[in-house]
Amino acid sequence: MAYKNYLLVCAGTACESNKGKALYEELQKELQAQGADAEAQLVKTGCFGFCEQGPIVKVLPDESFYVKVGPEHAQKIVAEHIVKGRPVAELLYDKKQSSKSADDIAFYQKQKRIVLRNCGVINPESIDEYIARDGYAALEKVIFEMTPDQVIEELTNAGLRGRGGAGFPTGLKWKFTKNVASDQKYIVCNADEGDPGAYMDRSTCEGDPHSVLEAMAIAGRTVGANRGFIYIRAEYPLAIERLENAIGQAREYGLLGEGILGSDFSFDIEIRLGAGAFVCGEETALLASIEGKRGMPIPRPPFPAVKGLWGKPTVINNVETWANIPMIILKGSAWFAAIGTEKSKGTKVFALTGKINNSGLIEVPMGTTLREIIYDIGGGIRNGKKFKAAQTGGPSGGVITEEYLDIPIDYENLQAIGSMMGSGGMIVMDEDDCMIDVTKFYLEFTVDESCGKCAPCRIGGRTNYNILDKISKGQGTMEDLEKLKELAQAMRKASLCGLGQTAPNPIMSTMKYFEDEYRAHIVDKKCPAGKCKHLLSYTIVADKCVGCTACARVCPVHCIGGEVKKVHTIDQAQCIKCGQCFEKCKFDAILKG
Repeated sequence: MAYKNYLLVCAGTACESNKGKALYEELQKELQAQGADAEAQLVKTGCFGFCEQGPIVKVLPDESFYVKVGPEHAQKIVAEHIVKGRPVAELLYDKKQSSKSADDIAFYQKQKRIVLRNCGVINPESIDEYIARDGYAALEKVIFEMTPDQVIEELTNAGLRGRGGAGFPTGLKWKFTKNVASDQKYIVCNADEGDPGAYMDRSTCEGDPHSVLEAMAIAGRTVGANRGFIYIRAEYPLAIERLENAIGQAREYGLLGEGILGSDFSFDIEIRLGAGAFVCGEETALLASIEGKRGMPIPRPPFPAVKGLWGKPTVINNVETWANIPMIILKGSAWFAAIGTEKSKGTKVFALTGKINNSGLIEVPMGTTLREIIYDIGGGIRNGKKFKAAQTGGPSGGVITEEYLDIPIDYENLQAIGSMMGSGGMIVMDEDDCMIDVTKFYLEFTVDESCGKCAPCRIGGRTNYNILDKISKGQGTMEDLEKLKELAQAMRKASLCGLGQTAPNPIMSTMKYFEDEYRAHIVDKKCPAGKCKHLLSYTIVADKCVGCTACARVCPVHCIGGEVKKVHTIDQAQCIKCGQCFEKCKFDAILKG
C-alpha cells in the first residue's frame, strides 16, 4: 500500500529514554483520531545520529526534519503537516525555512554513511525493509557467484581493517581461519562495547541488526564455519531485543539455518550475554566468557583465527567491521578503497561527546580532520569556550591537542601523536577540563576493570592511580612524574593483554602535552582548570558582595557567615569546596582559585 507521507521516528536508546516511545504512541493515536492513518505510515527507525537534537521525526517525501519533538507535539504535526500539508516551522531544525532535509544540515554534510546507511532510514524490526535496500543480496552473491578465495581477495583489496581498535586487516584474518583444516570453525561478533562515552556498536545493532547477521553468514561461507555467536553485554536490552528479532526473521526467511537460500550452506547464530566486564572486549577473554568461563585473557599466539573458541579456528570482528562487509561485496573493493587514506580505507564511526554543541553518532571518511569533526560537524565548543583536547580510543587512547586539529584522522596519524583510533569514542574537552582529573578518571576505570590476572596491570595500574591521586591533592613531588613514566613503560611491556598494555596511554599522552599542568599541581599546589577540589579555595570579594545571603543559604555545611546587606565571609577550615556558593552568586562576588 502506498502512503502520501511517512513519519520516521527515532527509536534508538537515547531517543526512547527521552520520551521517544511515548511520542511514537501519541503520533499513532493522533493519526487514527484525525483519520490520517490511511494517508500516512508511522515507521520506527534506529538512531539518526544527531543525538543532541533528539527525539527526531523525519517526514517523507518532503524530508522535513523535526528536532526535540515531544509527545505534546504529536497532535500539531498530524493536524498541520499530515492533514493540511504545512510543515510545523517551530519544530524544524532550521526554523527559517519551510523545510530542511538532513542533507542540508551542517551536521550531516561531511559525513558518509556506510556502516550507518540504514540507521534512521528503515524499521530495524522489519526484515522486508532491510531486503528492500539490497539486504542479503551480498550473501546471495557470495553463495552462488563467488568462491571463498574471491571473497577474501575482495576484502583484502578493499583494505578493510578491524574497527575494534587494533586495525588488523580483515581479509588476512579470514584467510588464516580459512586455511586451517578443522572439523569445526566459528564466527564471533564482538558487541561488548565498553569504552566510556562509546555507543557506536550498540546503535548499529539497534538500527540495522540484519547487516551484522548477513556479514557473519558471509564469513561463515568464506571460512567454512556453520555456527556464529554474538557476544553483547546484558545492559543493552534494546540491541539484544532487535538482534533476537532479526535472527528469528532470518531463520523464517531461510537466510539462517539449514540450506540457506536452497544451497548446501548452513549457518546459524546464537546470542551470548556478557556481564559488562571491560576486559571481555579483549578477544581471548571474550571467548573464555562464551565458553562459560571467567573472562580472563590468555597469552597469544596462537591467535583465535587459528585456535579460538573451544580450541577451534575462530573469526572475531566487532559490529562496525561486520556492517561494512555486505556493502564491499555488493559495490566492490575499488569503491571502498577509493574512500579514506592510503593505509586507512573506508569510513570510521565516532561517538562524538563531551563539551561539544552537536553531540551524536557520526560517520566520516578516514582522513577527515579533527577540526572538521569538531567545528563543522560538531558545531564547535559549548558556551564559546576554547578547545583544549579530544580523547580518542577511550581508556586505551590519548589526547589530541590543538596543534593537531588539522592532521587527517587515521590509524597511523593517531598512533604517531600518542593516541589511537580505538573503537571510536571521541570525547571533546574545553579549557575548564583538568588533564590530571581526566587521566585519573581513565585510570580508575581501568583499575576497576582489570581482571587481576597479571601483576603489571593489577599492581601497576593501582600504583599509577595512587600517584595521580596524590598529585591531584597537591601532595605530589617531581619524582612522582618519573615514577609514572617508569611504571607506564613496565605495564606496556609486561602486561598480559591490551587492557594493561594500553592503560598507561592517557598518562603518557597528557604528560607529553600538558606537563605544565602536572607541574602546577605539584609545585604551585594549584589546579589551573579549577577542577581538583583539594586545591581549590573560595573567597568572597568584599567590594562585590551585596549581602544577599544567597551563598549562605545554599552552603551545605553552613560555613558562610554574615548579616543581610553586609559583606559575608567563608570559614576556610569548614569549607568542603563543593562550589555551590560560586554557582549561586549573581554578582561575581565569589572568587574561585
